[in-house]
Amino acid sequence: MNISEGRDARLIDAIGSAAGPALLDIHRDPDHHRSVFTLAARDAGVTEAATRRLTEVAFEDLDLRRHSGVHPRLGVVDVVPFVALGLTPPETALAAARAFADWLARVHRVPAFFYDLAAPDGRTLPTVRRSAFAGLIPDRGPESPDPRLGATAVGARRPMIAVNVELATQDLQLAQRISSSVRERDGGLPGVRALGMVLASRATVQVSMNLVDLDAISLEQACVEVRRLAEAATVAVDRVELVGLVPASEITRSSADFLTWSGVDAQDTIEARLRPQ
Repeated sequence: MNISEGRDARLIDAIGSAAGPALLDIHRDPDHHRSVFTLAARDAGVTEAATRRLTEVAFEDLDLRRHSGVHPRLGVVDVVPFVALGLTPPETALAAARAFADWLARVHRVPAFFYDLAAPDGRTLPTVRRSAFAGLIPDRGPESPDPRLGATAVGARRPMIAVNVELATQDLQLAQRISSSVRERDGGLPGVRALGMVLASRATVQVSMNLVDLDAISLEQACVEVRRLAEAATVAVDRVELVGLVPASEITRSSADFLTWSGVDAQDTIEARLRPQ
């Protein structure tokens, strides 16, 4: 779950606590001004209930009218993707996404836009961000955003990886050029969405990537290509930062050299954090 708050540690912890034992990870980012909460349980009903509790607390504490950050956003509870893991059938994630959107609209009067497997037309999250309320009407709820809470993108999708590659420079144009070079829609790597962003708090820039087709692209391939392009411009990579967790299979298929260089390890996997039930 992507929540539009990345600076107030007290609020972020309170929001995360609402999820109870289903909470596996919190990733905070003050420049993006958003936090990503990873929730999972062996019982889909536990995850669904935790998702609603977390949403309730976020709605109580946050106000989109006081929000600013470098990452685009639709609402306080910005993105809620449901993902079927392991042997769970994809239909379970689809049903959970639609039930959550129905609840969001009915109880809170917050518009919901479906994406990926939840959307009848298969529209992507970037399409929702570009077109929401500008030709694209909500799938659930009011036809205009709530002034305080905004709207929410609700998806059902396959596992993906979000990763930021931080460059040893303040050159935003370089980060944007590299992002364009690796981005699939611009002829780059398959399954890669990318943006170049400034990190004011760290006086640097990053290439922020979503790897949405793990059959076509690996974490190692994407990060190493960013490093290659940066080094071609005589710029080093300062840090590789995961946003949330990765499937354990991603560690298995990564080389030892990459894991050492990136700092990613088995404790960054969903499987390592999932609590026994």
